[in-house]
Amino acid sequence: MHAGNPDLLVVGAGAAGIAAAREALSLGLTVRVLEARGRVGGRARTDLSLGAPTDLGATWLHAAETNPLVPLAAAAGLDLFRHDDVRTSRVRVGDRWATEAEQGEYDRAEAAWHRAVTRAGSLEGPRSLADAAPRGGFWDATITHWEGPVIAAAEAGAIDLGDYLATELHGSNLLPRDGCGHLLGILSAGLPITLRAPVERLFWDGPGVRAEGPFGALRAGAAVVTVSTGVLAAGGIAFDPALPPATAGAVDDLPMGLLSKVGLGASGEDRLDVPAFGGIERRLEEGERAMTFVAWPFGRDHVEAFAGGDLAWDLARGGAEAERRGLVELAFEELARLYGSRAARALRREGAIASAWGSDPLSRGAYASCRPGRTGARDALAAPLAGGRLVLAGEACHATLAGTLAGAWLSGARGARAAAAAVAPRSLPGIVAA
Repeated sequence: MHAGNPDLLVVGAGAAGIAAAREALSLGLTVRVLEARGRVGGRARTDLSLGAPTDLGATWLHAAETNPLVPLAAAAGLDLFRHDDVRTSRVRVGDRWATEAEQGEYDRAEAAWHRAVTRAGSLEGPRSLADAAPRGGFWDATITHWEGPVIAAAEAGAIDLGDYLATELHGSNLLPRDGCGHLLGILSAGLPITLRAPVERLFWDGPGVRAEGPFGALRAGAAVVTVSTGVLAAGGIAFDPALPPATAGAVDDLPMGLLSKVGLGASGEDRLDVPAFGGIERRLEEGERAMTFVAWPFGRDHVEAFAGGDLAWDLARGGAEAERRGLVELAFEELARLYGSRAARALRREGAIASAWGSDPLSRGAYASCRPGRTGARDALAAPLAGGRLVLAGEACHATLAGTLAGAWLSGARGARAAAAAVAPRSLPGIVAA
């Protein structure tokens, strides 16, 4: 499959794998990327079946001021849109929409919620986000649901407080008009990637590594493995020797959360009284779960729905098709609560699209959360093994940008540098693992 043995084997062609390959090539190493899927992008996938680009996975370029993908996208001539400038929200309270005054109260309650959680992070005792989150206020349950299942893709009680605070995102949020999956496709152009080549076993007992799978066997000087913690936990790759206890423990400490997405096309001219990029949600009581919506992005003729945490996992248990059908039905049920029969007239089931990251054996979730009390697990997962001969990389491995394309990208590049130091320390004296 490859003429000679490459210096570096990269497992996975998502953001981390693409970054690792590009970094290694810039350092003068030879590279081979093995990707199990029939496409690049990993959990960034842009779908075109609604007539316009719709991201079913990674959607935003967060922390845009320092995000390494922003200048790369600009250099590729891609249009990046500042989502924060047009973000609006409608909130349903019981059988009516929140008034302007109530919306202002919601905003003030959200600011107070964040102040309380930040204060709790400096105290002894609280271990989960649920321990720190305010309760009893009119908007508290709604905000906790937003920050837990919707943003972090996990229930607040399953999220480590220290990790939550360390990975809070700051700065602008940009949307590539053509989609994040499209962006990664551009950035992967020309890389030595072999698709439909799942790595089933990886030997790393030296002096190099050997990967085995349906493609046969491939030897390399080192490997950067970018599969999700869900795939690692499920034994999707058999490591020989087994991963050391500290690394295996970090995998267990970073289970995959799930944020699922639905795209529903318009069936007529009714835009549900919501402007382009308008958010739609409802006030929740303690313990309630719900979908949230973004309507008509870029003025396009579709609505996007999001389900996170346990709500999403419940729908993922019956396989990919059941997961997709369940998500679409849930979206219409939720919209009916908000708009009555008007929703079924304004949007159509035919042609609806939905992600299935929970039941996908190559992802097993959307992005990794951190178990309560396990602050530091991301650094432990990213620690190079065998002097850099084996490095795990991906969004789960970034201590401050976890769950983002930027975190995955930076982790992949860092992993390539650590591997380069292992395979070519004399010829590359300036390479460091950090």
